[in-house]
Amino acid sequence: MTEAKEKFIRSPETCAWADDEHDTYHIEVTLPGVEKDKIKLKIHEDSFFISGETDNTVYVGSYAICCPVKAEETKASYKNGILKIDVPFKDPMEDAIDVKIE
Repeated sequence: MTEAKEKFIRSPETCAWADDEHDTYHIEVTLPGVEKDKIKLKIHEDSFFISGETDNTVYVGSYAICCPVKAEETKASYKNGILKIDVPFKDPMEDAIDVKIE
């Protein structure tokens, strides 16, 4: 019988900022030692969830996004333990409707 390895649960380091034109929200998540196929990323209009694991560490976090984004247009890449996520901001008038004035 083999012993189960103890896993540590950690919140990954994250850094996020808007570009100068306020068109795109950039997010970087540090996941040292995590293989790309062990990463799960889910993004909504106002938040994202990230998880990943190594042999002894589980990284997990849920984060709010400052302004609504177009989640369906998210692009992500992973290299050397850094997950880079770019997602365009949603136009504040995108879902606006015209109101008939009587």
